[in-house]
Amino acid sequence: MGFYDFTATKMNGQDVSMREYEGKVVMVVNTASKCGLTPQLEGLEKLYEEYKDQGFVILGFPCNQFAEQDADDQVREACLLNYGVKFDMFKQIKVNGDEAHPLYKFLKEEVPAKFNLMKLIPKKEGGDKNDISWNFEKFIIDREGNVVKRIAPTTTPDKIESDIKSLL
Repeated sequence: MGFYDFTATKMNGQDVSMREYEGKVVMVVNTASKCGLTPQLEGLEKLYEEYKDQGFVILGFPCNQFAEQDADDQVREACLLNYGVKFDMFKQIKVNGDEAHPLYKFLKEEVPAKFNLMKLIPKKEGGDKNDISWNFEKFIIDREGNVVKRIAPTTTPDKIESDIKSLL
C-alpha cells in the first residue's frame, strides 16, 4: 500500500481518497486547538497560501491524544477560523496505538522517528519508538506519493519552507 491508497473523512463528513492529492506535494500534520503549538496554524496557512498554486497542500488531522489538547468540533472550528485556516482539515483521529488511523500507521512505518520529544503517551495507547511524539508533527509527501520527511512538532512552518520549495 502507498499514500494514495488511504482515505480519510473531512470535518464536513466527506470521505476523501488521498488520490485526490496525486501529483501534489503534501504535508500531513496532526493538530490541536488548545496546544502551546497551536499558533503554528498561522504559519502553516501562510505556507499553504504561498505555494498552493504550485501544487502544495496541507492536510490537518486533529488529535486529542496529547494531554487532551484538542477540543470539541465547535471550539476547533472557531480556532481554525481565528487562524484563517483554509487548508483541508479532517475529523479528529488517533495517531498512536491500536486505534491509530491507518494513514498514520503507514506514515510512521515509512519514516521512523529520529527524535523523541515529550514522550507522554501511556504504554497502553502506544509507546512504540516510531509513535507521533506530540501535536504538530509533520510528514512531507512528494508528488509521486513518497513519504520523504518527518519533522518534529517544535519545528515551525517557516523552517520547513525550503523543504517544500525543493519538491515543487
